[in-house]
Amino acid sequence: MYSVEVRDRIMIAHSLPDAFFGPAAGLHGATFIVDVAFFRDKLNDKNVVVDIGAALQLLAEVLQPLAYSNLDDNPGFEGELTTTEFLCRYIFDCLAQAISANALGEDGKALSKLKVTLAETDLARASYEGPLR
Repeated sequence: MYSVEVRDRIMIAHSLPDAFFGPAAGLHGATFIVDVAFFRDKLNDKNVVVDIGAALQLLAEVLQPLAYSNLDDNPGFEGELTTTEFLCRYIFDCLAQAISANALGEDGKALSKLKVTLAETDLARASYEGPLR
């Protein structure tokens, strides 16, 4: 299986209001490096998985509503613990929906799975990986 990976970053604020999270229970900021791997079984007629520029643009569009925001104020996240793992799945779902809506054209139709990884630091990261469709 072939893959292409693109990267972007977002700065957010949020709290994780549960004693389990210790000092992270209070409001704090995070800068995430966001990596997305696009997978497919066969290369297209240009011998690529997907156009890297189009993949970078799609990722930027998905991340834009989160960037420089306080996730605690986002009505779509009400009642959620917006952990790194949760955000991986949220970004995955947004990308999958956009790909399903033809955001990557014919190349998107041939993709078999995605993997979204958020790195909080050079020591800690989380991922969500799953099939498309």
